[in-house]
Amino acid sequence: MRNTCYELEAFYDGACPLCLREVRMLKRLDRHCRILFTDISSPGFKAEEYGKTQQEFMQEMHARLPDDTWVTGVEVFRRLYAAVGFRFLVWPSRLPGISQGLDYLYGVFAKKRLSLTGRCQSDDSSCSISSQKSEARS
Repeated sequence: MRNTCYELEAFYDGACPLCLREVRMLKRLDRHCRILFTDISSPGFKAEEYGKTQQEFMQEMHARLPDDTWVTGVEVFRRLYAAVGFRFLVWPSRLPGISQGLDYLYGVFAKKRLSLTGRCQSDDSSCSISSQKSEARS
């Protein structure tokens, strides 16, 4: 277990306007400093130091718990909102039907977020997640 006072370390794409907006809001709400935010688009970020690839981090939201367990996708958002005191929003997201719907919608967003946030020139396969870190640094 790492020596940390955080409930989770959230890895986000700081070059994504929607992602950055949500992270800024969560930082304001995190009055007890329960979340450590790590920007995967920053020049000093090295995915391999976490045992993952940059592409893995870009494909979906990741968070690491103090015991080094990883969570991804919608579960990260559940834990983020629980950490800032919005547990009342979390429990309905676990209900059958709602849980699967959120997982599906997040999956669609995660695949399309580069084009949805204006970081692709076209909607075809030339916009790949793996090429985005070098572009974000430019």
